[in-house]
Amino acid sequence: MELNNGDGDSDDDIPRLSSETLAALREFLSQQTQTRVDADAAASAVSLVPEDWRMSQFWYEPQTAETVSKEILTLCCFSDSPVRVACVACPTLYPYLKKIDPNVSVQLLEYDKRFKQYGSDFTFYDYNQPEELPSELKHAFQVVVADPPYLSKECLEKVAQTISFLARPGESSLLLLTEGGAEGKGC
Repeated sequence: MELNNGDGDSDDDIPRLSSETLAALREFLSQQTQTRVDADAAASAVSLVPEDWRMSQFWYEPQTAETVSKEILTLCCFSDSPVRVACVACPTLYPYLKKIDPNVSVQLLEYDKRFKQYGSDFTFYDYNQPEELPSELKHAFQVVVADPPYLSKECLEKVAQTISFLARPGESSLLLLTEGGAEGKGC
């Protein structure tokens, strides 16, 4: 360490680092800051099951999932009583909803059994059997979000049957998500 001797008054001496030491300190501090940023990003990231294109699975971009999840939670705020949300064939939304509001009541209806990891919040769902669901789910949801796995007429009609089965008559909001956009790209 170099010392500025100035006029010889020891109280006014300002310690100075050599340029090599200063560069090393800056690098160290930069690494510490990046480590904290990486840790914060990891803590805020949502862990998703890898998508499987063979099952017509294409996950939403994080911004899309967050935006849709916030809209769903806004719909939940309009009720004086607890609201139940059904996510039909849109597994990306489940972890985002739970991240934003861990207390939200969400039921994921999905064909892919890897989502059994969500425990009782998971219900196996095959759109080919639109109403073969547990009876306790009938008319149990104030918010139903559906993203049909295929855009065929048959698939859409069957998903509509499932929505009618799940939705609380006269008291439900529906969000129907599909591939689209001006360029024909998905979410």
